[in-house]
Amino acid sequence: MELNLINDKGAAGTVSAPDAIFARDYNESLVHQIVVAYQANARMGTRKQKERSEIAKSTRKPWRQKGTGRARAGMASSPLWRGGGKIFASSPDENFSHKVNRKMFRAGMASILSQLVREKRLAVVDEFKLEAPKTKLLASKVKSMGFDRLLLITDEVDENLLLSSRNLPNVSVLAARHADPVSLVHFPNILLTRAAMAKLEEILT
Repeated sequence: MELNLINDKGAAGTVSAPDAIFARDYNESLVHQIVVAYQANARMGTRKQKERSEIAKSTRKPWRQKGTGRARAGMASSPLWRGGGKIFASSPDENFSHKVNRKMFRAGMASILSQLVREKRLAVVDEFKLEAPKTKLLASKVKSMGFDRLLLITDEVDENLLLSSRNLPNVSVLAARHADPVSLVHFPNILLTRAAMAKLEEILT
């Protein structure tokens, strides 16, 4: 598999890449599964609702069972009443996690990368460095390469790149070991360094 190799001025040729990662058939159901699992595993149990046993109301029967003309009522903390407890209340220890085994995750990531290549949304660069941690420098470099929104994946994120990208909503920088399916699907353009490509090959095979 040959991937587009670019530099600061645009196209510069091609680079050879492993077929096992960049020429794989697209498996939509598997990609959907790992994207959903990644998002679900990021959720935290930070919400809390009260059940009827936790409501600070009297447990006394509000009125007698018969003879009043009103509906039967047992206590004011009933979920049917305003201010009552919740049915199936949310709790902080709720577990949202999905299990995806390693083989499935690797296959799903390879499937996404292969589809990005087919859609011409992925390119490779020899290296991507900045002389200083300046947002303006990174913004102008990304623009000169012809990108509006970009996910840059490097083998290791250096401090200049990390600091420069923090205030750019349309640019994200990730280390290869932190590449995730949601970011790959979200960004219209993906740029890999040669070292990051080798790192991904090591991680995904």
